[in-house]
Amino acid sequence: MTIAEVSATNSALISAECVSKVFPLPEGHGVFKVLNEVSVKVKEREVLALLGRSGCGKSTLLRILAGLIPPSSGQVFSNGVALRGLNSDVAMVFQSFALLPWLTVQENTELGLQARGVARSERRERALKAIDMVGLDGFESAYPKELSGGMKQRVGFARAFVMEPQVLLMDEPFSALDVLTAENLRNEINGLWQAGNFPAQSVLIVTHHIEEAVLLSDRIIILGANPGHIRGEIAVDMPRPRDRNSTHFKVLVDHIYTVMTNPTAEVGTAVAIEKQSSPYTTPLPHARAGGISGLLEVEDKQGHQEDIYQLAVRLRLDVDDLLPIIDATVLLGFAIVEQGDIKLTNAGREFARASILESKELFRRQVLERAPLVATIYQTLRECKTMLADFFLDILDEHYPDPEAQRQFATAIDWGRYAELFEYNAQEKRLTITSEE
Repeated sequence: MTIAEVSATNSALISAECVSKVFPLPEGHGVFKVLNEVSVKVKEREVLALLGRSGCGKSTLLRILAGLIPPSSGQVFSNGVALRGLNSDVAMVFQSFALLPWLTVQENTELGLQARGVARSERRERALKAIDMVGLDGFESAYPKELSGGMKQRVGFARAFVMEPQVLLMDEPFSALDVLTAENLRNEINGLWQAGNFPAQSVLIVTHHIEEAVLLSDRIIILGANPGHIRGEIAVDMPRPRDRNSTHFKVLVDHIYTVMTNPTAEVGTAVAIEKQSSPYTTPLPHARAGGISGLLEVEDKQGHQEDIYQLAVRLRLDVDDLLPIIDATVLLGFAIVEQGDIKLTNAGREFARASILESKELFRRQVLERAPLVATIYQTLRECKTMLADFFLDILDEHYPDPEAQRQFATAIDWGRYAELFEYNAQEKRLTITSEE
């Protein structure tokens, strides 16, 4: 590194320099690249959000910064020092609470301090202070089974707060909670930060929730996928507390929806996603045919193109639920997305207004033209009439980790069945071509 590069690294509490991460595929079928040359800096006294769709490597990057897993290449620095092993300058709040069920609230809170060899009296004093900070005083002797989901996550925050880390890492900390509980806890954490009582110098939060990122953060880094990479960053130049109903807030959220629905849109220094040529490496959006049909009918009744952010609000859908359906309609040629608006094509309106049989025929035509994986399965079955699922899964396993290979296969099966291209016997795990009489 040059002197300038060292100086820049030292100015950040944590920095990742050209970090990549690959995981081996099953049975020696190569590797799956999760992150590609990602560089991130967490500055002092800021809340930084990593925003991206499922599968872009957000949580993997967070674990690399925490020292829980090593990068395959690149380097992480904490306070300018190259990270080797666990990062003692951070604490983490997990999505899944991660409490030990045989320990009380206070014992769970003290766990990290005990691991560091802090004296019992100091552990108790710091734990009780943290428990009080998150509003759980009176529950010190309760066990996790006695707590609601929101209370369990408060323990997770107390356990992180008690460590007084330089940087608090939060991995989708509100996503496992119901809407009201998540909103309440989110506002309380935001209030602690605004009041200057937050027990960490900076915060790095991983989220897929666009409004959450705008509400909490000072900077938002947007990640792309396949593999995970930095598309760019957006400064949230709004005073706190932030008003969700303000024009500025809505415009920024709308802009991010536009970026998230257009993988080639520029966000600072954008990186275009390379198009894949193989039918097995062109991923299908994970949307069921019924969801695609429902969205097309809703938009046809709307009668005009619609802002995707407003559509999400109207349908009360989270971004990770809505975007795959939109991606599927675009892939199949039923809709286009421009400047954050969705607009039905002629084929989309025709589908929405067709009878059941006519819509199936339209879906069949579009799938065979535009969904390479489904079309490949269909062409294989036209030649062989019947095939075991493992034949296709083994090929998919060469390109995806097993869970994603299973999801790709399941989506292809759903689309193929709806289009009446082939049938699938789940008990025998066998596909058979549909009669073409």
